[in-house]
Amino acid sequence: MELNLDSIKEARSILEGNIEKTPIYTASRMNDNLYIKMENLQKTGSFKLRGAFNKIAHLTEEEAKRGVISCSAGNHAQGVALSATKQGIKSYICIPSVAPLSKIEATRGYGGEVIIVDGTFDDAQKRAFELEKERNLTYVAPFDDEYVIAGQGTIGLEILEQLPDVKYIVVPIGGGGLISGIALAVKSIKPDVKIIGVEPESAASMYESRKAGKLVTLDSVKTMADGIAVKRPGNITFDLVEKYVDDIVTVSEDEITNAILRLLEESKVASEGAGASSIAAVLHGKYDFSDGKVCAVLSGGNININTISQIINQGLFKTGRLAEITTIISDNPGELIRLLTIIKDLGANIMAIDQFKSSETVGFDHAVVRIIAETYNEDHRKELYKTLADKGYQEIHGKNF
Repeated sequence: MELNLDSIKEARSILEGNIEKTPIYTASRMNDNLYIKMENLQKTGSFKLRGAFNKIAHLTEEEAKRGVISCSAGNHAQGVALSATKQGIKSYICIPSVAPLSKIEATRGYGGEVIIVDGTFDDAQKRAFELEKERNLTYVAPFDDEYVIAGQGTIGLEILEQLPDVKYIVVPIGGGGLISGIALAVKSIKPDVKIIGVEPESAASMYESRKAGKLVTLDSVKTMADGIAVKRPGNITFDLVEKYVDDIVTVSEDEITNAILRLLEESKVASEGAGASSIAAVLHGKYDFSDGKVCAVLSGGNININTISQIINQGLFKTGRLAEITTIISDNPGELIRLLTIIKDLGANIMAIDQFKSSETVGFDHAVVRIIAETYNEDHRKELYKTLADKGYQEIHGKNF
C-alpha cells in the first residue's frame, strides 16, 4: 500500500465503531498550555488497538485463516488479541518476561494465546519471527507496517479536529509507529505544527539513529517505560521520522516517575511510564513550548497497581514530599518525645517510626530511631534536616543532616 493521508483517512473509516475517539484533557493545573490526548482511555487502555485493528482488517482471507502472530511489551498484544477475536481470527502473541503481569493477563482475557519469552521486546520479536515460519502464521508488526502506522495516524486527525490551534504535538517513541502516523497525518494537513518525539534516556534508539543518520541498534534498554523499550526502531518509521518529525528529546527515569506522580495527584489520571514520557518532556522543559498550545499524547494507562504504589513512594522522596530520618537518641525518658516535638513544630507529619535499642551503631545507653515524615516540598525537607542538625541530631547512614 502507499502510506499517505488518504490511507490514514481510510483507516479512520474502518476504525469507526471499533475504537474510542478519545478526548483531549485540559491539564491547566500542570501547565497553562498543556493539553493531553487521552489514549489511556482507549479500549485496551492504549493507542495500539488502532493500528492492530486496521492491519488485521486488511488481511487477505488466506492470511486470516492461518491465524496471526505478533510480539509486544503488552499494549500491542492486547490490541492484536482484541482485534483478532472481534474479527474471528486466532491470535498468538510473544511477550517479553519483563512485561507487567496485568498486560499479560489482559491479553489472555481478550482471547490471545500468550507466549512468554525471556528477555526484552527484541527477544520476543525474534521468537515471533521463528513461530511465523514454524507454524505458517501471519505476522502483525507492532510498529513497522504501513497499515499499523495508518491506524495510529488517526490520532493526528482527531487532535487537529479537537484542538485546531495546537502548535506542538509531543509523542512517545518506541519503535516509531505512533509518531510516524501522527506526524504524517498532521504535517499533511497543517505543516506548521511541530512534532516532538520523546524517548527514555536509557532506551533512545530513534534519537541515536537520527543522530547517526542511520538505523542504530542499542546494546541494551532498561527503563520503567516498558512500552517504548525498543533497541532498534523500524525501517519505515525511521524514514517517516526523518521526514516529518521536528525534533526528539529524552527524559530520565526520575522525570518519568515525577510525571506519573503529578498526573495522579493533579489530574487524577493513571498513566504507564511510556504514556507519561510525553508529559515529562513538557513538565521538565525539554523543548521550548512557551509560545503556543501543546498536546501531549498519553499513549497508554496500563500500569500495575503495585507499580503505582512504588512510583508514588519513590516520587514522594524524589520531590521532597517525604523525609527519612535515622538518628541516635539517648535512652532516657522524654528523649523520643523531644525529637518528635521538633518535627511536629516544623509542620512535618510523622508517617512511621521505629526505635531500636540493640544496634552495633550505638552503646547500651542510646537507641536508633528511624522516622518517615511527610513534608511539603524539598525546601521544607531541607529546613527539617537543618533544624535537626542544629539541635545536635546526626544522621547515622551516610551523611549528616
